[in-house]
Amino acid sequence: MVKLESNIGSMACLEAERVALLKLKVAFNHPNGSALPSWQPLGDCCTWESVICNNSTNRVTYLLLNYTRPYEFSNLQWSLNVSDFFPFEDLQGLDLSGNYLSGLFGTIRLNNLQKISFRDNKLTEVPSFDLAASRKLERLFFDFNSLTGSLPEWIESLTSLRRLSFYVNNLNGSLPKEGGLCKLMNLEVLDLSINHFVGQIPMCLSNLTSLHLLDVSDNDFEGTFPSSIIYNLKSLAYISLSNNHFRGSFSLSLLANYSNLQVFDLSNSKEQDLKVETENPPFLPSFQLKIFRVTNCKLNEPSYTIPTFLYHQHDLRMLDISNNSLAGRFPKWLLANNTKLDYFNISHNFLTGPLDLSATSKFPNMDIFDVSTNPIQEEIPPHIGLVFPNLISLNMSSSSIQGTLPASLGDMRQLNNLDLSNNNLSGYIPQEFGKGSNDLRFLRLSNNNLHGPFLPTGSNFTKLLSLHLANNNFMGRMPEGIMNSSELRMLDLSNNQLHGEIPNWIGSFQNLTFLILSQNSLHGPIPTSFCKLTELVYVDISQNNLSGILPKCVTMPWLRYLHLQNNQFSGPIPTVLANSPLLITMDLMNNKFSGQIPKWISSLLNLRILLLKENKLEGPIPIDICQLRNISILDLSQNNLSGGIPSCLNNIAFRRLDSMYGNVLGKFVVPWTTRSTEFAYFPDTNEVIESEYNIQDFREYQEQVVDFMSKSRYESYRGSILDFMSGLDLSHNKLTGQIPPQMGYLSGIHTLNLSNNHLTGPIPETFSNLKQLESLDLSHNMLSGHIPSQLTGLYYLSVFLVAHNNLSGRTPERVNQFATFEASSYEGNPLLCGPPLDQNCSSAVKPPGMDTHTPSHRQDHDFKDTFVWSFAASFAIAFLSIITFLYLNSYFSSQRGFWKLCCM
Repeated sequence: MVKLESNIGSMACLEAERVALLKLKVAFNHPNGSALPSWQPLGDCCTWESVICNNSTNRVTYLLLNYTRPYEFSNLQWSLNVSDFFPFEDLQGLDLSGNYLSGLFGTIRLNNLQKISFRDNKLTEVPSFDLAASRKLERLFFDFNSLTGSLPEWIESLTSLRRLSFYVNNLNGSLPKEGGLCKLMNLEVLDLSINHFVGQIPMCLSNLTSLHLLDVSDNDFEGTFPSSIIYNLKSLAYISLSNNHFRGSFSLSLLANYSNLQVFDLSNSKEQDLKVETENPPFLPSFQLKIFRVTNCKLNEPSYTIPTFLYHQHDLRMLDISNNSLAGRFPKWLLANNTKLDYFNISHNFLTGPLDLSATSKFPNMDIFDVSTNPIQEEIPPHIGLVFPNLISLNMSSSSIQGTLPASLGDMRQLNNLDLSNNNLSGYIPQEFGKGSNDLRFLRLSNNNLHGPFLPTGSNFTKLLSLHLANNNFMGRMPEGIMNSSELRMLDLSNNQLHGEIPNWIGSFQNLTFLILSQNSLHGPIPTSFCKLTELVYVDISQNNLSGILPKCVTMPWLRYLHLQNNQFSGPIPTVLANSPLLITMDLMNNKFSGQIPKWISSLLNLRILLLKENKLEGPIPIDICQLRNISILDLSQNNLSGGIPSCLNNIAFRRLDSMYGNVLGKFVVPWTTRSTEFAYFPDTNEVIESEYNIQDFREYQEQVVDFMSKSRYESYRGSILDFMSGLDLSHNKLTGQIPPQMGYLSGIHTLNLSNNHLTGPIPETFSNLKQLESLDLSHNMLSGHIPSQLTGLYYLSVFLVAHNNLSGRTPERVNQFATFEASSYEGNPLLCGPPLDQNCSSAVKPPGMDTHTPSHRQDHDFKDTFVWSFAASFAIAFLSIITFLYLNSYFSSQRGFWKLCCM
């Protein structure tokens, strides 16, 4: 903070500077603003707001114009001519932060300038003006802009620079291996965090021995971890190298003599390619850390022990060693040695219990305590609320916690977030908790064995935003205790023993965004008060016994995910859904919806999943459905649909689309707000100080589940896998006609099921274009002709069914995937031959069309054959009889002559 002092000298400010300031006022107020009201034409400019003058010379030395331009102009493009500052020859400080600047132009030559700030603007390009004349410049800040490109070349001329920050921009490229930043030998603070820099950190940065703060976190730096650079920077008090792509190894013992070190932050990117060693060799640190964060690294592999140097740390405010595969028992000594801890996170490791928290210990500063995703396998200490009385966030989820919820949770009066989900907790929710935690905003108790009423009598969660009680054994009607939570945004009571009707008071949650009541025993109609829930984004009331129709007054303009499946809803598909243009998923399957698929379905242009399976829909498939170009899963099976398959279905994408409106299909983000702790480092005093509580973004991840038939199996697809699924199922209808060849151009489809219809004609040869196809079912139709041999080029095909048709000819060659298909894929086609069928093609019955004889001709032909053979046999017998007769007649004639001669 800078205290503004008015000029108390007898001289007025210089006329040239007063004129220049009035010119600046016009620029800041363009086109019709009213900022800087004290800047009047006849006034002494040294008395004006945001202006500081030298008391001796009456020249302007500081212009603090930060956040001056009116907010109503925030969306207007605005550039500033920096040449307008030329008259201010003695200007030492210029602050232009927060003025929605989109550009800077002109020349700035201010020889005495020491500090200039362009923070929190809308700059997209690094200014091209030359600051080389400002040789005294010590501080230069471009934080919170949208700068692109690489670092400016003129930066190396600012050799007096002590502090330089490009925090939160879009700068890219690699840092120069020579020159550039490496020439700034007086630099004490260098912040390049949250950009897109690539390549290796240049070795020459090791010459910046005056550095106190080095922050290059959240970039795309890669290569071997820069140990040698860090080793030479012995004045460092703050090191942050998190969220890059370093590999190799680093030994923390290199920093043993860094007596100024207070902050060490090394959270690796998702892949664990970096080894961090703290035990080989062991060391005794000369520093006292306030922040130690090493996450997602191979910490002390293979022993995975908690760093022992932490035994010598007694001033920690923030400790985060999560996601390191650490093993051993819960480190109670870390808490005992650091009573000022604000933030404690050892989640995603392999640490076991017990959570040995002394009943006599108190940690009044502790805000965040996270031991989630560890095999604790113990009970929650009964006095935990007394140990952490001011806790804001408690996370023990997925830790095999047993036992009951302690009543002392109600003593945490400031508790904002409680997550005990995915454990083995049992028993009731204690009444003390329901009455005491009045500041609670996020409550997650899902996936346990809790029972009894949903919430205890007298619950007073007036600030509750999100309630997760899914997958327990809660019973009864919907809990009236949540009626006090009028600000509720998320309500998940799924998979319990909830019965009765949806109460009419559900309409009192007019800010409700997520409503999940699936897998219960609810019955009856949707109440008319549902019409008040106009902010709904996600509705899942599936797998109940609900009936009737949606009230006509329902208006859900923000709705994106709708799950009504497995109920008893009836009547036409609700027309009110036409007023939900943002719908991404609409699952109405297994109900009693009737009538035709409405033409207004074409208005849902963002639809990705449409499931109408197992209803009583009839009539043709409307061509309007072809307008849904973003569909990835379409299931119209098990209805009474008739007519042909629309050839325009090839207009539909049936392919992966990464995101829509910031939400991925299967797993999407729900942004809320919650209180959080921040830490700030002050280079002037070399101190790390906890800031006031601020409202910060809080993100919940919600997974969507979709049931779909693929590869002859009916399965549930959950979460991010849905982003990779695509399929079309028209099976078990009354569709007729031929399969349109255009369906062979659904190039991204994974599953195609047209079975159990009355389809005729050939299998389109264009199906050979379906290169991503994994499952093709054309069985139980009346298809004829040959199976296209080109289908053997479908290398991802794992299910192929053409059984029970009228196909003929040879089966496809047993190569690639077709070598895996069994006879069941082809059975019920009498005229098919070849492996894996038993029918040999050489002895196969000729298929229809190859023999031109009709049945009557065939009978006549058989008669002729019989006659010929009979005639031939008779002729042979007669011929042999004549020959025999002639032979015998000749013989007896000769004998009679002999006897005649003898007797004479």
